[in-house]
Amino acid sequence: MFRHGLNAAPSRSFSKRLTRGAASLSMSAMTLHSARLLLLAALVAPLAAPALAQAPVVGSRDPESLFTSPDPKLHANKQVVLHIMRDLLEAGHWDDAPKYLTKEYIQHNPNVASGLEPVMKFFAGRPSRPIPDRNSWRTKIVAVTAEADRVVVAIVRELPDPREAGKTYTTTWFDMWRMKDGKADEHWDYGTIAPPR
Repeated sequence: MFRHGLNAAPSRSFSKRLTRGAASLSMSAMTLHSARLLLLAALVAPLAAPALAQAPVVGSRDPESLFTSPDPKLHANKQVVLHIMRDLLEAGHWDDAPKYLTKEYIQHNPNVASGLEPVMKFFAGRPSRPIPDRNSWRTKIVAVTAEADRVVVAIVRELPDPREAGKTYTTTWFDMWRMKDGKADEHWDYGTIAPPR
């Protein structure tokens, strides 16, 4: 038999080299194709993405509708928190605080002492306003969730953008209350201690 004749079968080593070469060529073509796709994605991505890569946090147009539940107990808890958010924090009617906060009111914000009296004292100097109608809140409520004896409220927070003077960005703040006997008995939020001036 002639090894290199037209009808001769290729040797095993030749066949292996041919297969490796084809695989190498195929891998090179795939690598080139992948590189082209990555380059295209890198060029197109900035056009498709927002400038800060963030969807702004937006509050509900009807915040009071978020403080409801078909479950009677959860509805009652949400309604207490509605009054805390709207009547106390939004409108400053802190004389009404005993209706919504227990005497022991445990406070986890590091700027406010626990107890009904210290909380009322902390907010006492703030101006009182009329209670806003359901669509006129200054505080923008994103969501209200109630489970067992807890109610969590997510709120839009607008802050100065440290990367660009004069610009702001939005993020989410939260407040959570634990309810006891129809009043808020404990509170958590994202309170931080401000540096001394």
